[in-house]
Amino acid sequence: MKRVPAKKSTLLRKSTRSKSKKTAKTPFGRLLLYTLGILFVVTIVGGLYNYRHGLLYFLGFKTDRSTSELSEEERKIEDIRIFEVLSRHDTKLVGFDVSEYQEKIEWEKINTIEEEFPLSFVFIRATAGSNKIDARYKENWKAAKEHYFVRGAYHYYRPNENSIAQADHFIKNVRLRKGDLPPVLDIEKLPKNQSIDSLKVGLRRWLKRVERHYKVKPIIYSGQSYYTDFLKDEFKEYPLWIANYNFFVERIQNDWLLWQFTEKAQISGIKGMVDVNVFNGNKEDLKAITIK
Repeated sequence: MKRVPAKKSTLLRKSTRSKSKKTAKTPFGRLLLYTLGILFVVTIVGGLYNYRHGLLYFLGFKTDRSTSELSEEERKIEDIRIFEVLSRHDTKLVGFDVSEYQEKIEWEKINTIEEEFPLSFVFIRATAGSNKIDARYKENWKAAKEHYFVRGAYHYYRPNENSIAQADHFIKNVRLRKGDLPPVLDIEKLPKNQSIDSLKVGLRRWLKRVERHYKVKPIIYSGQSYYTDFLKDEFKEYPLWIANYNFFVERIQNDWLLWQFTEKAQISGIKGMVDVNVFNGNKEDLKAITIK
């Protein structure tokens, strides 16, 4: 194959660079570069302004926070986001959820998150599947009441197990009283041995059976993508508790009853990281949905 002479290639590159320099020197070129520069600066400043409270808060007196299971930088970023989200929801209630994975909880130490935002309610895992009882359900359930948290119980649904057996297992182990939150169905996994349609039938059976027993409509907990892709069309009538940890999601949506916005919070009295939730309302709104 005949090669193109190197000299010609060199001349072509020089010509291209010459044209680029010429374009940059034109009034339009300078205006374009100036505009792009301004947009870049505005974006950076806007981002810093948007998270100004969290940055100042963390830099001011949060530099001695323990890093738990995150790196130091990851911990800083998560603390900033938590503070920002809670600051934007200062008229809403804040709560958390726990299970045996948090081990022994020192309930007397639990009061606020980020040393500023009061914790008002807690969801406690009670059961999973058709036979699992959370190892710390009974002690957490009792302690939450003793320490004046509005409490709720949730069931971790296993798609490949019988839905009625799971509902009966929850009912057998969870006694809801006046002032407790409605029961919660936690669905996160896709089935292995059944279709999505069969999964929906099972979920509907669980929800109906539990609703008949407690005389209140259960809450559905799921990730936003999971709910949108598989459940939204058929289960719109149920109160919704959404898990979405996206850093750029800043506010709870109108159709969410609860928003679990982080799984990496730190709360005094609880080892490791904790899920934290925003309730879409105030104390009166929370009281209105409790068991009568």
